[in-house]
Amino acid sequence: MQLEAKPFPTEGIPENMQAVMARLSEVAAQIALRIARGGIEEDLAGAEGVNSDGDAQKALDVIADDAFRLALADTPVRFYASEEQETVVEVNPAGTLALAIDPLDGSSNINANVSIGTIFAIYPAEATPEASFLRPGTDLLAGGYVIYGPQVALVVTFGDGVLKLVLDPLTASWTLVTRRAQVPLRSNEFAINASNYRHWPAAIRAYIDDCVAGSEGPREQNFNMRWVASLVAETHRILTRGGVFLYPRDDRKGYKEGRLRYLYECAPIAFVITQAGGGATDGEDPILPHVPTHLHARTPFIFGSAEKVARIAAYHDLPDTETSALFGKRGLFRS
Repeated sequence: MQLEAKPFPTEGIPENMQAVMARLSEVAAQIALRIARGGIEEDLAGAEGVNSDGDAQKALDVIADDAFRLALADTPVRFYASEEQETVVEVNPAGTLALAIDPLDGSSNINANVSIGTIFAIYPAEATPEASFLRPGTDLLAGGYVIYGPQVALVVTFGDGVLKLVLDPLTASWTLVTRRAQVPLRSNEFAINASNYRHWPAAIRAYIDDCVAGSEGPREQNFNMRWVASLVAETHRILTRGGVFLYPRDDRKGYKEGRLRYLYECAPIAFVITQAGGGATDGEDPILPHVPTHLHARTPFIFGSAEKVARIAAYHDLPDTETSALFGKRGLFRS
């Protein structure tokens, strides 16, 4: 049964953002269909080289980047900054907005049929690309993501609550289903890549040790660990069920300042989460006031239910002797 497509809903979207959001949603719907048909006519996970930051690119990374950039040419977007591009592209010299985007987040999961997504951030356009993007996340006009999963959803904030729209597969139309999404206050879930335990800072290991100790530990509660390796999927789960996501700095080469990119990933996700009542930090301090030093600057990133994020920050205030004592008593992989 194929029904007539409906216009993109504009409720809750500022007038100067409506054309951009309509175009982003159109491309996202096309990408969702392409993902659903992946493997039938093309190999979306095929290698396409590396991006400017040395990360492996998949075919869908390049497809999505090209699609979004071309679609925004006649919108109010002046500057287009992509995780897949080394430099900023000027798409409309008369535009008043600057858009930063991770066109395809989690592309390593394409063949595994795990939820992947698109993350975007919108700033006012200034005279230069540097002035437009190298600024604190508190300057954001909008931030959001699209998740391509069993349900395709667009989640976005313009600084007054979080909207959720769902793509109707019968009509390829978007429907507003939630006007003020909220991160649940309580959850027994945390998400972290435990294989890097030995590389983490002392405070992060202490926090995870106490979670893993469960009902017999100082938290007196059992926890579940989740790890999808797709930032959009992790965000959507936390927005739905609560919990906390941790991607701390560690002592491996290339990870000492964290791994996720501030401009394309952390700032827009932090904007969404904080607007939904959650918290977002670099482990110690709120992350939205940060100013990236370059387009692809990385940062540690911890976000989720506000109480959990605040608790992790408090672990960084523990004296070294206390965190060290925790390891001896409750090591993550010790019997």
